[in-house]
Amino acid sequence: MSVPTSAPAPSAPASSSRHFPPGFVWGAATAAFQIEGATTADGRSPSIWDTLCERPGAVLDGSDGSVACDHYHRWESDLDLLAGLGLTAYRFSISWPRICPGGKGEPNEKGLGFYDRLVDGLLARGITPYATLYHWDLPQVLEDKGGWRSRDTAYRFAEYAAITQHRLGDRVKHWATLNEPWCSAFLGHASGEHAPGRTDQAEAVVASHHLLLGHGLATEALHGGRRPAEVGVVLNHYDITPASDSPADVDAARRLDGQQNRWWLDALYTGAYPADIVEDFARWTDMSFVQDGDLAAISSRLDWMGINYYSSFVARGLGAPAPAGPRPTPWIGCEDVELVPNGEPVTHMGWDVVPSGLTKVLERISRDYDAPPLFITENGAAYDDVVVDGQVEDPDRIAYIDAHLRAALDAIDAGVDLRGYFVWSLMDNFEWAWGYTRRFGVVRVDYDTLERTPKASAHAYAAIARENGWA
Repeated sequence: MSVPTSAPAPSAPASSSRHFPPGFVWGAATAAFQIEGATTADGRSPSIWDTLCERPGAVLDGSDGSVACDHYHRWESDLDLLAGLGLTAYRFSISWPRICPGGKGEPNEKGLGFYDRLVDGLLARGITPYATLYHWDLPQVLEDKGGWRSRDTAYRFAEYAAITQHRLGDRVKHWATLNEPWCSAFLGHASGEHAPGRTDQAEAVVASHHLLLGHGLATEALHGGRRPAEVGVVLNHYDITPASDSPADVDAARRLDGQQNRWWLDALYTGAYPADIVEDFARWTDMSFVQDGDLAAISSRLDWMGINYYSSFVARGLGAPAPAGPRPTPWIGCEDVELVPNGEPVTHMGWDVVPSGLTKVLERISRDYDAPPLFITENGAAYDDVVVDGQVEDPDRIAYIDAHLRAALDAIDAGVDLRGYFVWSLMDNFEWAWGYTRRFGVVRVDYDTLERTPKASAHAYAAIARENGWA
């Protein structure tokens, strides 16, 4: 999407007194490849993201994750930062190539040891760990054997889940299997923007199924382990509306909602893929890769569900009249569908700021699916931060977080069983294909010195968490 050179700031935070339910979880989130660095340390093997970063032009600034935020060596001070903000939960991901450098077989003791220390450090600071098993860093050795296009990868993922829980499950209770599998499938295999950088729509559909199968098999493994586990999955969900009531726009919204939202939710909670999207995908694949018992595994019981929310979409079909203003953005995997700017302020990513969409997303999942308790596992915004005397005043980010928290509370007031919120992200980091050009953190990272500095948004968020709302 195009990014305007300037955009109106979101409205200032409201001052009304409101509070979240007692016991609401307040945390921050990160991902292994984005912050850890040390990509060749202690037996870690290359991931698909290490490989993609070597491809000229794949990452906007030509950077990679070899250093990132050097969290692998600075984890203690990073956890001190988290504790200093008064947050009591931390969502992090575990690097599959650190645990299973060969993709399967004997685990890497040094890799497991790092997460031993991290989990112990969290607990020592009174912070509850929420571990994500897959945040996009597939071992390259498995990609060489077909990656998520291969059914075998789903079984390897379940093995990795069992290995990790066996080691950490005495201290980690909350597990997420996958983070945003839509991105792994469609950005990774249809548009090629994400690792492994492939561009085949049929492969994207196959990968989507094997990702979900891996989730189901891992869920069964985690529930079947010797230690109690609360298992969830994390989806990126959007509120999607048609640009007009024209048949072309209405159908565009249907297709986009089907691929982005219902494909995953229906499989997880109804044990079936949506028939209309199966029909849409028939131009690429006959779904013959779905075997007996797959959807039963995919729809295994979940204890919680994570929602990553950043924006909402207005969909236009190419058969509809073109709107005035900026050109719409074509959407991946949905031919003849474009996203129409809705006139709202945008972040540095070019994403519309639509807090009300979060309320609608949470209410829709609660209403239409027999979903377990919900968590907002990522929500935040990239802005072009300005450093003055070593500090960052970021009122746009403060307003973004405040408005979305109020939208979350609106959903709770409407009856949604929402249990917690994790801001994205604890710190600035490697933003995938954008490299280090986009900053989502509430803590600034100086990429030259790796010095960490809490931004004004960190203190504002900490105050809301401390008060469990607004006084």
